[in-house]
Amino acid sequence: MSRSLNLHFHATPMLALLAAQFLSALADNALLVAAVAAMKLSGATDRISWVQIGFILPYILLAPYVGRVADALPKGRVLMIGNSIKLVGTLLMVTGVDPIGSYLIVGVGATLYSPAKYGILSQMFHPERLVRANALLESSTIAAILLGVVAGGWLSDWSVTKAMQIIAGLYLFAALVNLLIPRLPPQALHPALQPLAALKVFAHAVGTLLRDPAARVSLIGTSLFWGCGAALRLMLFVWVPQALHITNNRTPADMMGILSLGIVLGAALAWFLVSLTRIHRAFLGGMLIGPAIIMLDFQHHLLPADICLWLMGMAGGLFIVPLNALLQTRGQDSIGVGQILSVQNFLENISMLLMVGAYGLSSHLAIDRVVLAFGVLMLVGMSILARQMQHLRPVKK
Repeated sequence: MSRSLNLHFHATPMLALLAAQFLSALADNALLVAAVAAMKLSGATDRISWVQIGFILPYILLAPYVGRVADALPKGRVLMIGNSIKLVGTLLMVTGVDPIGSYLIVGVGATLYSPAKYGILSQMFHPERLVRANALLESSTIAAILLGVVAGGWLSDWSVTKAMQIIAGLYLFAALVNLLIPRLPPQALHPALQPLAALKVFAHAVGTLLRDPAARVSLIGTSLFWGCGAALRLMLFVWVPQALHITNNRTPADMMGILSLGIVLGAALAWFLVSLTRIHRAFLGGMLIGPAIIMLDFQHHLLPADICLWLMGMAGGLFIVPLNALLQTRGQDSIGVGQILSVQNFLENISMLLMVGAYGLSSHLAIDRVVLAFGVLMLVGMSILARQMQHLRPVKK
């Protein structure tokens, strides 16, 4: 294939992937805010954490299977199926089904969607370009998160029901855009297995990655980051009224957007500053996340709180993008990219479940103490991981 054709081959599906991912992530995050707003309207503020837990559970329970599905089918079609399932869950919420159960169905679609979303990149780009490809996809995702949480807050203050109807339309549009992604060949490395056999293969994949020092650091690092981030997003809806004395849905949603904007900028920095051979630079960002959370806890005015969240996001973007690329290069020829990403989703969502669950159990404590505890956890965890990374050999391209 000529150079010009190769560039065209990569550019066309990449644009479709970016557009579909943007729409899907936009809807995901707007829906979370709308679901939380619905829980607040019903007076069930003590059950807000269960909305996020319902979304997380499919990632854990279906992890042994979705990676094999992503490897066995053209990944563009897997993305379309995932968005269609998200649409069904949203329509159920519109019709009055409990937000916890409805958002669980959306989580099923997201679980299927995730390994295909990242796994398709390894079919389109050489490993040395994966950091930049991930930076593009991550930037698109975080930009969608930025707009999604802001739009979710504003729409929910206008009308929760209409917000959910608009979000359903976004999922439908995303599913249609997925049809523009060419039918790239499946990457299945093994024949289809029965559920019990697939579970054993998945357990082997988990063990294989955890025995790889570089993959283990990447898995623990991304799990720690997203677990704390999931809990922090919910904390803002309680912390903002108490620390800043602002009671609407827009302000915590806007602050989540500022955090996301920081991640976009951090991902852009990763593009220029970090490569697989210099992966240790990512921990410059990781080490700053905990202190930024601790600083946030002592703020009582909106502007300095926004600055803390922006710094936190930028540090997180610099940290998370290179670690995603590192993980995608490990074991591609042994367990498959879809399986790698399913293991990542499995461990990250166990971390989210534990941290969101811990937040739910600690809801009777003062929110400032809870935020402080999460900041200290991030600081200690990142310090341990950075020390482990220093003892690893440089990762080859």
